[in-house]
Amino acid sequence: MKRLAHVRIVLVGTTHPGNIGAAARAMKNMGLSDLALVAPKVFPSGEATARASGADDILAGAKVCASLEEAIADRELVIGASARLRAIPWPQLDPRECAGMVAQSPVKTALLFGREHSGLDNAELERCHYLLHIPCNPGFSSLNVAAALQVVAYELFLAAQTEPQALQEPMSPLATAEQMESFYQHLDTALHEVRFLHEKKSSPSLMRRLRRIFNRVRLEQKEIHILRGILTAVQLQLKRQGSSTCGKN
Repeated sequence: MKRLAHVRIVLVGTTHPGNIGAAARAMKNMGLSDLALVAPKVFPSGEATARASGADDILAGAKVCASLEEAIADRELVIGASARLRAIPWPQLDPRECAGMVAQSPVKTALLFGREHSGLDNAELERCHYLLHIPCNPGFSSLNVAAALQVVAYELFLAAQTEPQALQEPMSPLATAEQMESFYQHLDTALHEVRFLHEKKSSPSLMRRLRRIFNRVRLEQKEIHILRGILTAVQLQLKRQGSSTCGKN
């Protein structure tokens, strides 16, 4: 389905190849075709092909990646499925809200689904603009990864049937996940250089909160360039001050 061509499904660390096949089947039923697999334990696999039940083209076209960064590098919107709520609140969507946002927007999107037993880890969730939470029976909240994908894919399929609303286009292209991660590394380095962050004293949650701020804003590429220019100017000024101090000794 062309309306969902901008949506990539990313399965992270899948242990059972049958789940990959079942995920491919769910995708094909609901008009999704872009599948990326991050470090699957077994793939390709006859079991995956059998469970795909005719969605062989989805498996054949799947991109196998060594890291999550590779799978989402060109994505402008990243949403991670999580059954557990986090200590630091993160913008959260249910499947219907997620589908309404994604189906109505042309930006390149990645929907992440984690490992069967542990889901996505904190570092992976920090790369997400939103967390996707599927409400379940409180007494038994245990969705198989392929079943979770089926729920989300169905909502996407329904949302794609409606007429697209007139959306205000960004002034410039949105920053990709790769650009955002490079910015965060630059920010971390600069904050250590100005001694706002300290290797021994600073809590990892501080950078996590800064990520949440910038992820919520959905920065454009031009804005990333401005922010990185500011960080570079600060770093250059620190170097000049250091050189000046050394010259006086």
